[in-house]
Amino acid sequence: MKIVDKLVAGKQFISLEFFPPKDKNEWPAFFKTAGSLSRINPLFASVTYGAGGSTKGDTLEIVSRLKNEHGMESMAHLTCVGADCRDLRCFLDKLVERGVKNVLALRGDRPLDAPPDAPSCQSLQHASDLAAFIRDCHPELGIGVAGYPETHPEAESPEADLDFLKLKLDVGGDFAITQLFFDNRLYFDFVKRARALGVDKPIVPGILPVVSLKVIRRIVSLCGARLPAALLGALEEADGRGGAAAVQEVGVAWARRQAQELLQAGVPGVHLYTLNRDDAVLQLVDGLL
Repeated sequence: MKIVDKLVAGKQFISLEFFPPKDKNEWPAFFKTAGSLSRINPLFASVTYGAGGSTKGDTLEIVSRLKNEHGMESMAHLTCVGADCRDLRCFLDKLVERGVKNVLALRGDRPLDAPPDAPSCQSLQHASDLAAFIRDCHPELGIGVAGYPETHPEAESPEADLDFLKLKLDVGGDFAITQLFFDNRLYFDFVKRARALGVDKPIVPGILPVVSLKVIRRIVSLCGARLPAALLGALEEADGRGGAAAVQEVGVAWARRQAQELLQAGVPGVHLYTLNRDDAVLQLVDGLL
């Protein structure tokens, strides 16, 4: 079933994002985590896709198993920069063959070790190109796109970034999921500006429960999100007081307050970046809906 068809039902939801483990020896633990989180009945689960498709085989297998073995509506991330059009079409064909009905269309980053003469599809340089390509190849698929409340790090301006969001939705996207953020005012302002531009499709907020100071510092350095001073101070104090467990307690509590406020404000649902951590997610969602 297409995710957008579930969204229009109007019931608020929780959805999840996983990433493929780097080592297949970790897969049993990964699927144990997925099974643990399946009991919260997420509306869907998305699975990331490495730069240039470096994990595409793992992504394909994981979304298939989440769908067919764990009963989760699944969505495969797909990137286009540095990719070969034939490979992308083949990946989409295999998704359909395995019963996966949804794709998150992303531009992605070219692998750092890619040779200059690596095959790529020059017509697919932006996420909007990929959304249109998917819609043309497989019009039956549901398509999600990304939104950036704090503006994409490479965008010329917040206005230009919103124009690209609208384009992605106009050419094929059914809904948007935002990049993680830690201040809900950023999301509310982002949605307000998008609506004023004519965007009328669902914009789902993405929330990350912080479980590690080292990990979150790396993540925000890559994606451009900002840690509010109050949150950073609380995390640092917790780290000095009780280490990783105390940091996770603070991070989960902050994310839970975010989710509560967002749901009370009437958002469609909340998309949780799980980092493959069922303990943090289960704490966050307990009694949330």
